Amino acid sequence: MRIHSILTKNHLLAIGLGIAVVGCQSQPVQDNTTNTITKSQDSVIETIHGVQVADPYRYLEVESDKTKKWVSEQQKAGHEYLANIENKQAIVDRITELWNFEKISAPFEKGDNTFYYRNDGLQAQSVLYVTAADGQAKIALDPNRFSDDGTVALSGVSVSDDGKTLAYGVSKSGSDWQAWHFIDVATGNKLTDELDWIKFSSAVWSSDNNGVYYARYDAPEGGNALADVNFNQKVYFHKIGTSQSEDTLVYERPQNKDWGFGIEVSEKGDYLLLYISQGTDSRNRFFYKSLIEPQAQVVELIPDLEAEYQFIGNDDSIFYFKTDYNAPNGKVIAVDVNNSAKDNWKTIIPELKDPISSIKIINDHFVVSYLHDVLGKLTVYNMNGDKRQDVTLPGKGKIAGPYGKRSKDYFYYVFNSYTQPQTTYKFDFNTGESTVYSKPDISFDPSDYISEQVFYSSKDGTKVPMMISYKKGIKKDGQNPTLLYAYGGFAISLTPRFSPANIAWMDMGGVYAVPNLRGGAEYGESWHQAGMFDKKQNVFDDYYAAAEYLIEQDYTNSSKLGAYGRSNGGLLMGATLTQRPELFAAVLPAVGVLDMLRFQKFTIGWAWTSEYGSADNAEQFPALYAYSPYHNLKAQAYPATMVMTADHDDRVVPLHSFKFGALMQEKQQGDAPVIMRIESKAGHGAGKPTSMKIDEFADIYSFLWHNFGLQVPAKIAK
Repeated sequence: MRIHSILTKNHLLAIGLGIAVVGCQSQPVQDNTTNTITKSQDSVIETIHGVQVADPYRYLEVESDKTKKWVSEQQKAGHEYLANIENKQAIVDRITELWNFEKISAPFEKGDNTFYYRNDGLQAQSVLYVTAADGQAKIALDPNRFSDDGTVALSGVSVSDDGKTLAYGVSKSGSDWQAWHFIDVATGNKLTDELDWIKFSSAVWSSDNNGVYYARYDAPEGGNALADVNFNQKVYFHKIGTSQSEDTLVYERPQNKDWGFGIEVSEKGDYLLLYISQGTDSRNRFFYKSLIEPQAQVVELIPDLEAEYQFIGNDDSIFYFKTDYNAPNGKVIAVDVNNSAKDNWKTIIPELKDPISSIKIINDHFVVSYLHDVLGKLTVYNMNGDKRQDVTLPGKGKIAGPYGKRSKDYFYYVFNSYTQPQTTYKFDFNTGESTVYSKPDISFDPSDYISEQVFYSSKDGTKVPMMISYKKGIKKDGQNPTLLYAYGGFAISLTPRFSPANIAWMDMGGVYAVPNLRGGAEYGESWHQAGMFDKKQNVFDDYYAAAEYLIEQDYTNSSKLGAYGRSNGGLLMGATLTQRPELFAAVLPAVGVLDMLRFQKFTIGWAWTSEYGSADNAEQFPALYAYSPYHNLKAQAYPATMVMTADHDDRVVPLHSFKFGALMQEKQQGDAPVIMRIESKAGHGAGKPTSMKIDEFADIYSFLWHNFGLQVPAKIAK
């Protein structure tokens, strides 16, 4: 699930909803009378806008002894099912072999120090290294020492501009809650400072390097930090060497409790920049505060929630923004904050057919990363908007970056694809060319695999791109085991991304397909909006059309086609099960949003109403109710299903998966299994140690293979 600068959650029970607890009924009935409350064991019927809606497993929302017993039994049953799949260890072995190579990130420079992440292959967490001016490298921070099992993870780092002090965030068991700590880089000694109750915020250093700006919430009052609502995020300044209780409140908006704050300090240190968001809405307000004038107040430069505004840099009072204001694919504008009326805004780089993915000012140039039919493209412009050159890329894939500073004459970027691992390149402005900075030594040959892009027609005729990857030599005879992974929401673009596990799937003879559904940002904000609110069905239809294309083109057939999606993609899986179960042999909803009528009542769920709408809204309720996976399950035969979640997921709380899995087990009329895979000491996915990732992929692949009617080979050939 996308997190903007803020994601919190709504109150437990919204005004205007009546609850009636009676015997469960499978079909809604109209009830325009006064809402009533009755009870019959655990079954619930909730009257929403005159419609009675069954919620038979409401009790699984509560952390009771009964719920704990149910979870324990489901964990045991799921584990036993997966453990009994013959030769599953062969998948573990092949993924482990492929995973075991050195991984080095693009570097970033602070003062005289250069920092980078390195993983020797199978370390639970990547290690942060620092190289000093004398060329000597040492460990700056090793997250593997945080805990014995690797479930305490590094959630972020921020280094002071002089390179002398390192701030780092820590997350336990995958929770979104973070605690931030500080280290003296030269000595490696930990400082006494600690910042608590932080979510969705980094620590941003002041230009004098003596403190950080950050956003936090008040400590939860409800007693359950993993489920209680979070409102009223506040911006503070922490001075190094002091207690958090002494931190200075910089900005708050108690009258706008759903506002969240993204924080940045301009590269010259002259301005504090505040991105004001509401939930996961891609639009934001933009405020700033002078850090040069001691008594300066926060200025509401862009006070309306009308478009996205991403600060790129400034020349004194001239602020440069990437925005989609009247430009769904993005453009670059210049705004003089002393003369900021819209009529005075100047377009520097106009909107193009290809949407802007990211942008940075480096060497007094705009370096712009575009998406051209989902694939990366990198272009360099002068500060007046004149195009200097397109950067020659090593192939068709994803670009991460650019990474660099305005004062430098070079930058880094990372290239990868579904068959090529991340390689870091360094671009030199003096030569206009790129050279390899770091390239991994891998145990397979990328040329043995094919990754092709196709375009297919959705239900309404919309052309949708899809990447299909497989090992050379497979036959398009309609018999290939195929995994269709997708997301489709929150303006998140599914660009090519390398994973050793995907190579293992292809080595097994599998096809890996990823369609770029509406709801993402692959074609700009208009593509995103085509999959929001009451247009969410477009996302589902795009996905079904992808499955039908793979079948029609003889890649596979329904008996060997698996569906997989996470978070918002888990919602897609739930819709797939309730709308088109005949298309797939196996479906895996992972950490999914599956109760579309109550998601806004837990943790950060309220923030997603800017994407989905809310059942609290009488006009939006019918569309949500029409596709809500939990509420559309009925007694019929379903494909093999593994519902996946984790006990510390405080983004999409596990109650979604619990309720959906329980009801699906009740409604299953066929012979295919419906199991739960519930991880312990894990969250929504971030910070998961390597061993847990490998185990998860092995369970996914073995579950699919087994339910395709195939036997996992005793050894997977290279």
